[in-house]
Amino acid sequence: MTEPVTLSFDGPIAVITIDNPPVNALSYAVIEGLRTCFYAFQQSEATGLVIACAGRTFVAGADITTFNDPAFSAAPFNALIAEIEASARPVAAAIFGTVLGGGLELAMACHMRIAHPATKVGLPEVTLGLIPGSLGTQRLPRLAGIETAFEMISSGAPIPAEKAVGHGIIDHLADEPIPAAVHAVAEAVLAGEAPRRASELPIPDADKAADVIAAAKAAADAKPWLPWLAEIANALEAGTVGFAAGEKAEAEGFERLRATAASRALRHIFFAEREAARIPGLSKDVKPRPVKTVGVVGAGTMGGGIAMTFANAGFPVTIIDTTDAALERGLGIIEKNYAGTVSRGRMTEEQMRERMDLITGATGLDALAEADVIIEAVFEDMALKLDIAGKLGEIAKKGAIIATNTSTLDVNRIAEATGRPADSLGMHFFSPAHIMKLLEVVRGDKTSPEVLHTVMTLTKTIKKTAAVSGVCFGFIGNRMTEVYLRETDAMLMEGATPAQIDKVVENPAWLGLAMGPCRMGDMAGVDVMARIVNEWVESGEGPQAPSYRAVCRALFHLGKFGQKTGEGYYTYDGRKPIPNPATDALAKEMAELHHVAPRAHSDEEIFQRLLFPMVNEAALILMEGIAYRPGDVDVVWTSGYGFPAWRGGPIFMADEIGIANVVAAMDRFAETFGNAHGHWTVAPLLRDVAAAGARLSDWRPS
Repeated sequence: MTEPVTLSFDGPIAVITIDNPPVNALSYAVIEGLRTCFYAFQQSEATGLVIACAGRTFVAGADITTFNDPAFSAAPFNALIAEIEASARPVAAAIFGTVLGGGLELAMACHMRIAHPATKVGLPEVTLGLIPGSLGTQRLPRLAGIETAFEMISSGAPIPAEKAVGHGIIDHLADEPIPAAVHAVAEAVLAGEAPRRASELPIPDADKAADVIAAAKAAADAKPWLPWLAEIANALEAGTVGFAAGEKAEAEGFERLRATAASRALRHIFFAEREAARIPGLSKDVKPRPVKTVGVVGAGTMGGGIAMTFANAGFPVTIIDTTDAALERGLGIIEKNYAGTVSRGRMTEEQMRERMDLITGATGLDALAEADVIIEAVFEDMALKLDIAGKLGEIAKKGAIIATNTSTLDVNRIAEATGRPADSLGMHFFSPAHIMKLLEVVRGDKTSPEVLHTVMTLTKTIKKTAAVSGVCFGFIGNRMTEVYLRETDAMLMEGATPAQIDKVVENPAWLGLAMGPCRMGDMAGVDVMARIVNEWVESGEGPQAPSYRAVCRALFHLGKFGQKTGEGYYTYDGRKPIPNPATDALAKEMAELHHVAPRAHSDEEIFQRLLFPMVNEAALILMEGIAYRPGDVDVVWTSGYGFPAWRGGPIFMADEIGIANVVAAMDRFAETFGNAHGHWTVAPLLRDVAAAGARLSDWRPS
């Protein structure tokens, strides 16, 4: 096994090379190797040093798995980079790729930074609920200024090399950074230049420090549930006193944050998203099919967004609708969406034209005969989808993948209708499809491993966060949403108001979603929700209780579809929801009709009745093999349904509350409300996890 860090010499200049695929993360072995090689350099007669990396990027950060180690400490690495910075001989970092977190902190401890023009640098620790832990909060303000440092640290967003040069983070750009860095070190030696140490520099915009720190504190005060914001302010403020004071504040803040539930939740999601991309048991012999062209059936809102998603990734797309007028309308909406992006400065006119040129419209399915992947995105109607599936099965070329974009319908039936179920599966995009991160990939009973692997590989190219679901009503996300909405309607009939329920859901002290269930229902369309419920119930597979989702179905019957009609759970002044007494009266009428007794609702009860049945449904989903892993469920909710990532998803949040507490509440609700329809029946898996005092997040199928 080769060493992850090696020392070589380019004439009188020493070169330390880190080679720890895939992204040269700072593992314990890398840090130890870096220390060994640096000490060897110190003992050598080399006149200077270059720190470089092999592979596709300079160090892209720390090994995040080490953050969960109770014994973790940043101190050894920080002491090492302090020694590197203190070197009397010049040290340069030759950087390229994505230089993030500890990678940038290592580079900033060097006296010079030479970068490839395509390099991006950043400190993304806030995405893990942390602050930089290796003096990023101290060296960056001294190189780039406190204003730029605050922006970079608080956003976590990387910046391109050219911008980093302008901010003083990078010294020079070079197409070949390693030889350029060797040359720069040699030049510094010849010139007898004293090393430029970031820790000794004054903050260049110190006159702005008071305003920046005030803004940082205001941001922290506005969102106290995001504790890293306060720690950023604290570390930056301490750094204005002196480097040593800032170092102490950063170290203490990093350790406080590492132990918080919010940081642990974000680290859980980080790993869960990566694990969700893996298909258990997939043979290494299974290779993805080539995908060069894409077809989309339906030029409506969803079809247009899907077409944009693939065009954005460089795929030629053929989009189909039934008439020229419908097609023209759909293409017009796509162009309007792109134009809006241009007007906001997020895309150039040239990029817009390139994307529009990739999208071709047609009115006949025959135009899709040579497409490698065809995605049907027509109205959510089973008869229509079955008809189109049959036609696609006849015209698609051999080996083409046929996907249905459905949110609840039976993917197996649609796959069978194609006549080639092994080549078929579901691709459930979320609206707007070109913006929303999540893609639920629904594996049919007969979907081939090759097809599933192809689509999961494709999701990376189109920059979606993907999770695989089996076939059931609603798959992972909408199946859990159904019990959430069931309890919403039940509490409305018991006398709770839409605003009361939404307030709990939107309150970060409870859940912290951007939108509560009633506001969400009005935005998505009461008609859309009611049709799904009605079809499910009428199929005989859904709940047969007359009271089930009674308020939603009654609103639909009255033509109150939400924002699109100006009235639903709320009335609307534009998009502003206004409490609607008519909804309260309708809920009371439904309660009398279905013999539902009124009751008062505490915030805690609302919270528990919405979240805990979802967690119970998640346990059933896991037992049935619909989701591969608990983390996949959390990824679906944080990427597609607005569940705060700092909560870690429904399962992680339930683990933090305690599964035993969830089970006890479910049992209590069964006693209170009765359990004739099984709504409060605890999933055996959930009860087993509670009895074992374990975490549902850690469960894996045997």
